[in-house]
Amino acid sequence: QVQLVESGGGLVQAGASLRLSCARNGRGFSIYTMGWFRQAPGKEREFVSAISWRWSIRSTYYSDSVKGRFTISRDNAKNTVYLQMNSLKPEDTAVYYCAADPDAMTGAQVMGIMSYDYWGQGIQVTVSS
Repeated sequence: QVQLVESGGGLVQAGASLRLSCARNGRGFSIYTMGWFRQAPGKEREFVSAISWRWSIRSTYYSDSVKGRFTISRDNAKNTVYLQMNSLKPEDTAVYYCAADPDAMTGAQVMGIMSYDYWGQGIQVTVSS
């Protein structure tokens, strides 16, 4: 059973930074794609960022709305993926969800909610203006 636990959310002012962490606990399949999604009140869950491995190649993906401001990374030894969020804006306010999948996904596949088998509980990020 794969369990994902998010941490690092909170309330910040516009322009500030936060780093979200997603730790994978429990035994199970090897995970080759991990992603972040977010859901704002009254809106659908949307893709934010993902990181995947195919053989020795690591690929990262970002939505246009966060490209240049957010950075995804992973510490294999800690089974943890991070989302460094800089220059936060009020429109970044949402519940952020970590997702993981055993497949080494690429391209549009990493952006699909249905592509991921495992999800965290979500963590609130609030950016005030």
